[in-house]
Amino acid sequence: MNKPLPVRIQPGEIRFEFVRSSGPGGQNVNKVATAVQLRFDVGASNSLAPEVKDRLMRLAGSRLTQNGEIIIEASRFRSQQRNREDALERLARLVEKANTPPRPRHKTKPTAAAKLRRLETKRRRSATKQLRTKKLDE
Repeated sequence: MNKPLPVRIQPGEIRFEFVRSSGPGGQNVNKVATAVQLRFDVGASNSLAPEVKDRLMRLAGSRLTQNGEIIIEASRFRSQQRNREDALERLARLVEKANTPPRPRHKTKPTAAAKLRRLETKRRRSATKQLRTKKLDE
C-alpha cells in the first residue's frame, strides 16, 4: 500500500477568532480573550484533494458547519498562543487522519466449524423453547 502524500494547508486558508474562555479563572477570564476558535473552510481549500476533503468532512462531525467550515475551539491553556498552537495541532491530526485512505475490506466466509456451532446452538435453543410450550391433551 502506498503512503499518502503529506498535506500542507496554506496559512491564508485558516482564520482565528479569539473569545473569552468560560469557567473559573477570576479577573483574567473576564478581561482577556484567550480561547481560540480556528476556522477552516474545507470546500474552498485548494490544499486538499477532493477525496481528502470528503473524508475530512465526514471525520469533522459536529465541528462542521452548514457552509462546510470546520470550527475547532481551544481553551485548555491560559495563554492565547498555546491555545492557538493546540487548535492548529488538532486540525493537523484531523487532516492527517483524513489523508490516510481507508484500508479495503476483504470479504471473509465463516468456517465450516463456525457454521456447525451456529446451527447446533440454534437447535439447542429451539429444543429449549419447545419444552416451554403448553401441549393440549386430545
